[in-house]
Amino acid sequence: MKKLLLVAICILSMLCTACGSTTDEKEVADNTKTETLKIGLMPDIDSIPFIIAQEKGYFKEEGVDVELQYFKSAMDRDSALQSGNLDGGVSDMLAAGFAKAGGFDVKITSSTNGNYCLIAGTGNTAKSLAEMKGQNISVSKNTIIEFVLDEMLAQNNMTEADINKTVIPQIPTRLEMLQNGKLDGAVLPEPMGSIAVKNGSYLVNSSEAMKINPGVMVFTNDSVENKKEVIKAMYRAYDKAIEYLNSTPQEEYMDLVIETAGLPPATKDALVMPKYMKAALPEKSDWDKSINWLNKKELVTEKYNYEDIVSDILTK
Repeated sequence: MKKLLLVAICILSMLCTACGSTTDEKEVADNTKTETLKIGLMPDIDSIPFIIAQEKGYFKEEGVDVELQYFKSAMDRDSALQSGNLDGGVSDMLAAGFAKAGGFDVKITSSTNGNYCLIAGTGNTAKSLAEMKGQNISVSKNTIIEFVLDEMLAQNNMTEADINKTVIPQIPTRLEMLQNGKLDGAVLPEPMGSIAVKNGSYLVNSSEAMKINPGVMVFTNDSVENKKEVIKAMYRAYDKAIEYLNSTPQEEYMDLVIETAGLPPATKDALVMPKYMKAALPEKSDWDKSINWLNKKELVTEKYNYEDIVSDILTK
């Protein structure tokens, strides 16, 4: 009887150990399971760090699964964000202001390194904005592109009435028409601006030269609240990509970037990469300029404060 009791105890002990082991393994699996962030990118230099972080495996190193989606126009990107198909995206302060005014709560989480260029088209002899008076300059309406052009006009004591704004939302189409002589000028993000210059156009001015930086990264408020640690992990991977970009000759990765982002092949020879900055909160002055522009054009009625739109997720 004692032997039978001893055997029963041993069997019970083994079963308990097995159950405990299974439970522990399940807990470990749950804890290491990656969460997905869906991020929208545009064909510009702001998107390159995300491409590098993906291709170099930095996202995986930080335990986050990032799905990158590519868009040719800001309108398409914003539609995807507001329909719930994206957690966040490479964007700008104007788009963030529009979203908030429309009842869709987004948060700016960091600034980006984009540059927006006013280019005089092929065959255009204008070397300054003043010389482009009365000419057709293409923009995407009510976007960062138009904002940059208006800032340039103001600096030159000019108004919208001094030029003819031609609305072409899709960036590749704008570039093609500029190079084909169908436009006098256009505002383009990098690398499209450099490509146009490489192909015979002229750089008139840029947001970098004006020392304004309205380019930002945005996330939905829901993602900021419910995926905070995942977003912070994404930014750790992003900063690794910045270190790589700033220390690696661009010819070593440009083919990859062109293929992945669908950039024109001419990008490889035309673009000089910027010195990227690691993720950081945007300047308050840049937000003030952006919201003032939206208010002045009566596109947004509320004067949202910096604290209303910017998340401190990077500092907490």
